[in-house]
Amino acid sequence: MKMKAIYILLILLAPALAMAQYKGKINVTPLKLEQKGDSLYISIDINMQDVRVDTRRSVELIPVLTAPEMEKALPAVLLKGKSNYHIWQRKLTLMNRKERLGYLQDAPYTVAKGFKSKDERRITYNKVIPFEAWMKDARLDIRKDVCGCGNPPSILEVSQLAQVQLEKIVVPYTVTPHLAYITPEVEAVKRREMSGEAFLDFVVGKTDILPDYMNNPGELQKITNMMAALRNDPAVTVKGIVVSGYASPEGTLKMNQTLSEGRAKALTDYLVPKFDYPENLYTIAFGGENWAGLLEKVEASDMKHREEVIRTLTTVPAEINYRTNNSRKKSLMQLAAGVPYRFMLKEYFPHLRKAVCKVDYEVRGFNAEEAREVIKTQPQNLSLNEMYMAANTYEAGSPEFTGVFETAARMYPSDATANVNAASAALARGDTVSAGHYLEKVETPSPEYDNTMGVLMLLRDDYRQAEEYLTRAAASGSPSASRNLEELYLKLDNIRQLREQDN
Repeated sequence: MKMKAIYILLILLAPALAMAQYKGKINVTPLKLEQKGDSLYISIDINMQDVRVDTRRSVELIPVLTAPEMEKALPAVLLKGKSNYHIWQRKLTLMNRKERLGYLQDAPYTVAKGFKSKDERRITYNKVIPFEAWMKDARLDIRKDVCGCGNPPSILEVSQLAQVQLEKIVVPYTVTPHLAYITPEVEAVKRREMSGEAFLDFVVGKTDILPDYMNNPGELQKITNMMAALRNDPAVTVKGIVVSGYASPEGTLKMNQTLSEGRAKALTDYLVPKFDYPENLYTIAFGGENWAGLLEKVEASDMKHREEVIRTLTTVPAEINYRTNNSRKKSLMQLAAGVPYRFMLKEYFPHLRKAVCKVDYEVRGFNAEEAREVIKTQPQNLSLNEMYMAANTYEAGSPEFTGVFETAARMYPSDATANVNAASAALARGDTVSAGHYLEKVETPSPEYDNTMGVLMLLRDDYRQAEEYLTRAAASGSPSASRNLEELYLKLDNIRQLREQDN
């Protein structure tokens, strides 16, 4: 009798204990329980938006098909408190490949945050399972384990889905992509570099700068503007300034080096008194004979003998070959009786003599709110992680959200993380063309890359490739890929139904 009294007391206390685990109301609305051919289609709307789960607990919602003598539990929806959610994330991260594959075989339908978060906690539960004969008498219950600690689950009241009447006309299914973004690594020290070129005019044979001579005012202004912008930025600490002089190829290498270093020193002497940087931050260097600049000008021109000049510039070494007594310069001078060389000497060589000022500097770190403002005017000062934080201050999928990821890809054009995230942002607004361009730049695949490629192929109606990418991503532990596979199979089944309907 005493045990019976305890049991009755526990039953009476159960609702109160459940309420202690979470606050708010879980609203479950049946949308579909429909057999078509050899499949059973299940759709439920679960609204947990106002629910707050105790930080150490979780709420498990288990859809169960129930018939008089048979039942079948479907993958659960988990709503986790803050500590419980982070513990689950860590466990998932630490799983090896074998453990992850085992987890995926019995994984929940989805895991949602049961605490204050921008994440959507209104879930449309879509499931397609093989239809069995006993299911014709089944109903759909939602059972809940209110603490996730092994106590017997209680039944959450819900209408019987078998009574729902649905329109029988099959309409094209619209895929809902589930996109995954990569959190970039934190950049401990943000080292940056900024360069400016000045094509200065010097009196023949001289290395001193005349600020008012020919084009010098405008050329010097380019360098001083760059230096002033860095000096006036409180987030910047300059670590070094390298001033390099480049020469046109005529004359001897020794003479070119002497002139170029002299001109680089002249530019340094011009800059030192204008900015309050110590002189020991400056380094003077000889950049070399500017063959690259010459090739660029020839390729952009329609000069006579253009192809022969390009071939000489790209195949003949600049250094003298003492065995053959030949060099790039000598070959150019002998080409077509020297006509193209004399033309380049007059038209192109003066523009090859330049000074390059390269500033090496560090930028302090920014929090999310600061990064949100900095990206508007000085995106080069942000790391990818700071841009990611800034993006997440906006609503997912909004123009501002996608704009940040596009800026990140523009500032870090060869970074895989930047391009995968930009591709996901493009797909969020249905832009498959931009997404394809971003993904073409990724050389190192990842689960997020495979998921994004899978979504791209799915939206391009390339279902075979979509399945390959999404299956690989799901096997690597991507929950988004698993949900996209569900979307793929729903789409394929919808196509089959539309064909049957048309026939």
